[in-house]
Amino acid sequence: MPVDTLSPVSTLCLAILHRGEATGYEIKKASVEGDYRYFVDASYGSIYPALARLAADGFVTVREETQAGRPSRKVYAITNTGRDALIDALSQHPGTDLFRSRFLLVAKFAADLPQDVVRAAIEERRQNLMEEIRHLERIASEDKVNEGVAWITGYGRTCMGASLDYLDRNAESLIAMARHDVADAAE
Repeated sequence: MPVDTLSPVSTLCLAILHRGEATGYEIKKASVEGDYRYFVDASYGSIYPALARLAADGFVTVREETQAGRPSRKVYAITNTGRDALIDALSQHPGTDLFRSRFLLVAKFAADLPQDVVRAAIEERRQNLMEEIRHLERIASEDKVNEGVAWITGYGRTCMGASLDYLDRNAESLIAMARHDVADAAE
């Protein structure tokens, strides 16, 4: 596979394996729920096909480990060719970041929604942002060696902090746009 055709998920798998060998399950956890979830939208269903392609192309090796009373597990490791492919893929123009937000869809239609729905959406978004900031702070505190990790966690905390600040300063104007239902008017 030419490097320029590596999918974003394949590149992410190589990036995770760059730090050390891992099982498919560990790669899924890191890319969907863990520290690598910020980089590429990788679903559980996209990881294993990407790993199979990477193995077929010699970018990763795979070995099976037997487990007592359980099915064998596959352990993946990046090859030197895979490291080169990762560096080549990361050297390509990264393209535009994609940002999708269900909260922003709710905000777009705030005038059609009851105020309590808008209030609840704001509070949920606020909680999510604070949770993500705490997660990034944990990552930064656990990896004090990698300057790149320090930079990206600082960047992420700054972006999410700015979002939280904007939300805190402008929440009431969004709530004011929402419908004044009978229940809201009685308050």
